[in-house]
Amino acid sequence: MGARFPFSAVVGHDDLRTALLLNAVHPAIGGVLVRGEKGTAKSTVVRALAALLPELDVVPGCRFGCDPAVSTDCPDGPHGHGSQRRPARLVELPVGATEDRLIGSLDLERALTEGVRAYQPGLLAAAHRGVLYVDEVNLLHDHLVDLLLDAAAMGRAHVEREGVSVSHAASFLLVGTMNPEEGELRPQLLDRFGLTVAVRAARDVTTRAEVVRRRLAYEADPEGFAARWAGADEELARRIVAARDRLKGVALPDSELRRIAGICAAFEVDGMRADLVVARTATAHAAWRGAAEVAEEDVEAAVRLALPHRKRRDPFDEPGLEEEQLNDALQQGAEAAQEPDDGPEGPEGPEGPDDDGGGSSLPGEPPESTPDGQGGSGSAERSHAPAPAFRARLLQVPGVGEGAPGKRSRARARTGRVVRSSTVDGAGLHLVGTLGAAAPHQAARGRSGPGLELRGTDLRLSVREGKEGNLVLFVVDASGSMAARQRMSAVSGAVISLLRDAYQRRDKVGVVTFRGREAHVALPPTNSVDAAAARLRDLRTGGRTPLADGLLRARRVLETERVRDPRRRPLLVLLTDGRATAGGTGGDPMRDALRAAGLLAADRVASVVVDCEHGPIRLGLAARVAGALEAACLRLEELSADQVAGVVRAARAA
Repeated sequence: MGARFPFSAVVGHDDLRTALLLNAVHPAIGGVLVRGEKGTAKSTVVRALAALLPELDVVPGCRFGCDPAVSTDCPDGPHGHGSQRRPARLVELPVGATEDRLIGSLDLERALTEGVRAYQPGLLAAAHRGVLYVDEVNLLHDHLVDLLLDAAAMGRAHVEREGVSVSHAASFLLVGTMNPEEGELRPQLLDRFGLTVAVRAARDVTTRAEVVRRRLAYEADPEGFAARWAGADEELARRIVAARDRLKGVALPDSELRRIAGICAAFEVDGMRADLVVARTATAHAAWRGAAEVAEEDVEAAVRLALPHRKRRDPFDEPGLEEEQLNDALQQGAEAAQEPDDGPEGPEGPEGPDDDGGGSSLPGEPPESTPDGQGGSGSAERSHAPAPAFRARLLQVPGVGEGAPGKRSRARARTGRVVRSSTVDGAGLHLVGTLGAAAPHQAARGRSGPGLELRGTDLRLSVREGKEGNLVLFVVDASGSMAARQRMSAVSGAVISLLRDAYQRRDKVGVVTFRGREAHVALPPTNSVDAAAARLRDLRTGGRTPLADGLLRARRVLETERVRDPRRRPLLVLLTDGRATAGGTGGDPMRDALRAAGLLAADRVASVVVDCEHGPIRLGLAARVAGALEAACLRLEELSADQVAGVVRAARAA
């Protein structure tokens, strides 16, 4: 393997490099989440950081990289005397990693037959005192993200397997990268990263040319290119060591602590984690400058890296913040710094036992692009402002799938409750099933003494059932029959509520709209749920109702996705009043719509029809469409989980 691209040779990305260096100085900041479009050198910069970290003294032969100067409860202990030096490690966690690969696993066969606690360390152990890098962290299974963030917060990893417990130190600098176009992190996970940086490709021609020039030079001669930048990297490495040594002596004056509290109060952030992260980051920034105490410039630098994302209260809020808003918060912080502290004694300082950081995007990140309104020729109106969103009731695909991990429908999974044992498929050893299979054969195998004699044919796997995320395809009637009664505001509010529910359940979503003479794919299926919300905000309405074309267009979208992502089961949600006044080829738009619905039913697509008809006189047309789809039919007001109890499943079995 050739030399890594030097950290000092990276062009631009000043905020990213600063965030990584500050975490190298003060790992308690809580790591860095790097958000950016593809091809912006996110991975290159992160991998280059490991070469700057100082070498470690480790116990010889210890699989957990223990420090010989620190007494720890190590599974490989007790340790003898002696030490050796090695570079800090960069450990990469792949998207397809399993829980056992992350936290380690126990050799249960040895534990049962030999009575020993045999443990195979995972990636958390390998990353101890180094860097744990998670590329595409937003695509990682949620339960794995929970595990690694818990370990990062506590500095220890715990493994519990069939009554045997192992715990080991796991202190590391956590760095995750993600492309927001592929879906967002849950807010609970986003908040756990200390700092977040948004990176974008430079638009300046000179800068772009220099990026290409250096990359080509590196590819032509990696060793020679690295040698030319070795001096600059060595200087950065020395500054990291010096800043670490200086960190404990950096003072945080009360005026700056009040400035931090005032800024966080101006942003109305939840909890105290933001204050702690800003305080730690400001202290590290002062140490990096070589200052003896934190100053206003350190606090401002920390705020820009740690706070903007924390204003994001809803998954559909735009990330980042305007410069004016940041300046207002800084002004409020300045006023707080000048006020005397007449209240009770303040908090203990920037260190806290249960803070583990948070982070998101920086100021200036561009909002999601909003397309022009859809529709054919002729006049059209923008949809009314959406009605207030609400907590949507759960819509599920029936049966048991094998789809992507999520929180909507039942699925066979690697995590979840154990439903049975199997010799063919499963995840993890089924202890009771294995013992039950081996016990009748012990006499024939001539066992004597304690333990069991196990053979390969005895092993049973645990078949687990959890939850999956689905493809939720919204088919929205945007015709004049909806707009004339000013119902699109209520429909938009309902769809936004369902989208928020899809975001929380880790679904993939798509949007098909129909109005005028044909249907349009307003948003191809994507993991970026907030992109769907942006398209709906700019939805045009008016014209006739080509219901058949909307259903047929949805069918084509689902056929394509079935090939592209076959394990993800679809759920079609049709929002309409059931009227069909255009489209089709048989001269009867309603008959054509029912025929199109029948084709989806024949494809065994799980569907839900939301009846948007309004008024005391109802024609019941949406119910006819639901019957042809073999789908459940709900009134618009029944989508609220607070008003209607129960779980709605599509009529079609999987």
